[in-house]
Amino acid sequence: MCKVLRVHHSGYYAWLKEPSSGRSRENQMIVGQIKQAWLASGAVYGYRKIHDDLQDLRIACGEQRVYRLMKAEGLKSQTGYRNPRHHGGKPHVVAPNHLAQQFDVLEPNETWVTDITHIRTHEGWLYLAVVLDLFSRQIVGWSMQSQMDKELVISALLMAIWRRKPQQTVMIHSDQGSQFSSYEWQAFLKEHNLKQSMSRRGNCHDNAVVESFFQLLKRERIKRKTYATRSKAREDIFDYIEMFYERRKSPRDNPVRHHGYNNGLSPVRFEKQYQARLASV
Repeated sequence: MCKVLRVHHSGYYAWLKEPSSGRSRENQMIVGQIKQAWLASGAVYGYRKIHDDLQDLRIACGEQRVYRLMKAEGLKSQTGYRNPRHHGGKPHVVAPNHLAQQFDVLEPNETWVTDITHIRTHEGWLYLAVVLDLFSRQIVGWSMQSQMDKELVISALLMAIWRRKPQQTVMIHSDQGSQFSSYEWQAFLKEHNLKQSMSRRGNCHDNAVVESFFQLLKRERIKRKTYATRSKAREDIFDYIEMFYERRKSPRDNPVRHHGYNNGLSPVRFEKQYQARLASV
């Protein structure tokens, strides 16, 4: 008799020879899929988004089971990363806050929001400007340069106009940074039929959606990184925006990042569903 386990030796050795249970084999298979999804996310997804990925693969598994399996494997989400913000002096032109924190819009190209953030490299700062469509939270324009000037934000907006080709007036919302209050920016908006809106001075909540995107970028991709060159940083950020967050380059536009605002769909797929609904009416 085995004193530690309090079972007979013959029963213990018979147990050793038994194949693993069906539940155990299923857990092993699910853990393999969990690890693939977690690594594909850049090792940042938590159990809720991993569960969404498993649902896409039609793997029947509850959220709490995913949580337990990830905890047992030491897999967890990354949280927290934010650089300090820099604001210039008195703006040249201040526009009214037409957006007024109304972040839910009914169709694409109704309201865009824009802002700038910075990324640390050994060569110095790399500045990123993005233009985000509030309808799907899709990044419709972006630009990266070594200088935080008017050309940075105008280039990002020019990409958005080229990609979307809006037929109606689009509201473009920003903070009161000097790039967005310059006369060159004003002239560009007027030339392209864009209606300007500005956050209240020092109120980051007025542009919360684009701020949230920058937090995601830093938490999910560049947390604790210092790139050797600006070129390396550009490559990594391009991959995040175009391949992970948007997934534009996939032949089937399959989403990689699940977006909570879009009921778990990527921004690209969310807009495709919207266009399909319009076509069916």
